[in-house]
Amino acid sequence: MADVGIEAVGFLAATLTTASFLPQVAKTWRTGSADDFSMLWIALFGAGLSCWLGYGLLIGSPAIVIANGLTLALVLSIGWIKTTSAK
Repeated sequence: MADVGIEAVGFLAATLTTASFLPQVAKTWRTGSADDFSMLWIALFGAGLSCWLGYGLLIGSPAIVIANGLTLALVLSIGWIKTTSAK
């Protein structure tokens, strides 16, 4: 498979997995509550996304960089709501 085809599959996967977070982020922002998320999950998942982002930068894969950068921003927004709405 040519590099363009491989990157296209990567972009499709990136689009689907990143889009899967949008309903959760929308609900979290709408309700102003992130009680359904544990801080441990947010921290571990955010760290993993940061590693994937770094990996994508190192190998020069736009699909990996964009997907993990956007998903990291979404997870950080959930973390921000979790920390600012803490009871």
